[in-house]
Amino acid sequence: MRHRMLSRKLLFPADFQIPSRNAKQKAQKPEPELIYDAWLASRAMPGQTGSYLVPGAQRPLTLANARLALFVAQHCTLDFFKVLFRLNPLRTTLMMSLNIVRSLFPAFRGYSQALIVDELLSLIASDSFTWSRLLYPVSTELIRRAIEGCLDTFAASNENVVLGSARFFIEYKQMEQRVRLDVPTLADPTVRALLQESDLFARSFASGGFGMLSPLDFIHLFSLMTEIASHLFLIISLTRGAFQFGILFMSIFSTLLPLILPWFTCTNDQAESPTSAKEARANDRQERLRNLAYSDVYRPEIALFGLGDWILRSWSSARKIVLASEQPLYARPTSIIDQFNLMEFVFIIQNVPLLLLFQKSSASLGSLTVYRSSIQSLMYASRNLVTTARMAFQGIFLMSAYTASMKLKPRLNPKHEDALHYMTVHGGINITARNISYTYPGSSEPALRNISFSLKAGETLAIVGYNGSGKSTLARILLRIDDFDKGSLLINDVDIRRYNPAEYHSHLSAVFQGFSKFSATLKENVGLGNIDKINYRPAIETAVHLAEADTLVESLPNGLKTILETPGFESFSFAGSMNPELSQRHGLSGGEWQRVALARAFMRANEPGIDMLLFDEPTSSLDARAQNQIFDTIEKISKSPSGEPKKTVIFITHRLSTARRADKVAMMENGTISEFGTHDELVAQNGAYASLYRASV
Repeated sequence: MRHRMLSRKLLFPADFQIPSRNAKQKAQKPEPELIYDAWLASRAMPGQTGSYLVPGAQRPLTLANARLALFVAQHCTLDFFKVLFRLNPLRTTLMMSLNIVRSLFPAFRGYSQALIVDELLSLIASDSFTWSRLLYPVSTELIRRAIEGCLDTFAASNENVVLGSARFFIEYKQMEQRVRLDVPTLADPTVRALLQESDLFARSFASGGFGMLSPLDFIHLFSLMTEIASHLFLIISLTRGAFQFGILFMSIFSTLLPLILPWFTCTNDQAESPTSAKEARANDRQERLRNLAYSDVYRPEIALFGLGDWILRSWSSARKIVLASEQPLYARPTSIIDQFNLMEFVFIIQNVPLLLLFQKSSASLGSLTVYRSSIQSLMYASRNLVTTARMAFQGIFLMSAYTASMKLKPRLNPKHEDALHYMTVHGGINITARNISYTYPGSSEPALRNISFSLKAGETLAIVGYNGSGKSTLARILLRIDDFDKGSLLINDVDIRRYNPAEYHSHLSAVFQGFSKFSATLKENVGLGNIDKINYRPAIETAVHLAEADTLVESLPNGLKTILETPGFESFSFAGSMNPELSQRHGLSGGEWQRVALARAFMRANEPGIDMLLFDEPTSSLDARAQNQIFDTIEKISKSPSGEPKKTVIFITHRLSTARRADKVAMMENGTISEFGTHDELVAQNGAYASLYRASV
């Protein structure tokens, strides 16, 4: 596509107007922004400025929305289908062609039946009826039906492949964008609504779910119109007199009632096929990985530990297994026997006794057969046309959400012309913060106010203070998880905003206060700290040992392979699955989970190139002895065997006895650093830190 990437914050007006031809030439906005504006305008509630429909709500069919849908269709539909066409060019061409050809089958079938009935009429009327003369038209119809059935079966099988690849592609791109976006981008409520509708589009695409857009909808619209036109042509060509008009009226009346009755009846759902253990595991794994990509809880560690590519690879392999098992649910090929429909052919033969009704008429029994089949098909096709058009109308706006969301750029990423590679210095990183302030979106009070301090490479900083003083917020800004509103932050004398966050994160390791509890094995929970060594058992065992978690591993039923139970996530059960692994999950206490989080951080902490370690309340659930052991380990990791500092260490703690280990201490109150210096200096000042320290010892 020839679109530019969105580079500014998504703060667009709701009163979007469709540009005129002259206005389009003068428009300054890049096209993706116009598509975003159209999407946002479609959600506006009439007469309520600033109020929008909830994500996924049906757009009312109004003139304004029709114009918006036309604008979106003109600007992104063709490019969107070009992308899908490139996935399977030959099969997609076949799919489109066969859908048009198959739309002519009903009319041709009705005409063929009329010929057979008229041939029967001629044989009976001639008084020379023989079974051998009847055999020819019957066998001709059987052969035609067999050929039609083979073509339908091939078309359905080909459609399976096309829709499967298209669905996987859309879902993959959606997952890829999700793991790429950062916390500040996802904090925007409008962006979240955009992503929700984009997700609806991705999850329902080609699957028939939610009644949303399918890549066949526009093809179906054309094929349905072709089918309707062919039936109308056939009916008009046969209606040449008052008697024929009478037959046509009677056929419409007799066909209308059975078509209306099904609208008031419920159909039984098809029984689900049993799910194998492999498919059940794949289902469970794809949902767990999707939960990682979509949950805000995991976002900081996904960014810090660079888990995006691993999530995509793992989800991709599991999703392919699931899609292979789901294919019959949304595009099951039909057999030749199903297509043949013997009862319909018997119905034609049952019309032969009506011959006596037409012996004195110019009308033929074949015309009655055509009327019945064509009118019935016409009714069904018209109803499907309306339904498909309605789904396409709603799907266009979901497609616009998907198109606009693919152009979102993480807000923490620097502009290309401003980007610099990470600057390495000996012994860790230098940090210089000057008047940093930050207010969370939707909040009126700043979380940080004029934060200023400096830290040399290899030094250790303890951040202490009361709850709610901004300690964890400062940690997230230092880790480049959140941005700041005012001030400057220099890392190795370079503005942190000029670093690519992914490159900067590759030189850090951390334990967050709200660390992630992944619904996975203990081995994966630890190994995610260094994804390149997730399958390297010695590295995982070393990290577990550093976190003093050896006893924990020994106590679990399956050791490192034990699947850990996490709050807020329930594994899915599937019909026919008998997979005990999915139900055997082991719960951990708060202290045990904290050791797992520490082991995850230690997976990377010992690696060369890691310049800073940040621990936010890493031992809050551990006893004093375990706390001292962990800090001894941190000190050992951060220094060379000769005692020379090699990593900068920052830890947040509510136990001030451990703050004495640090080279510098930052006392935070009401979102700012009120005191900064060594432990002895702050005690000597006899200020807030000294008071807090004396109260804790």
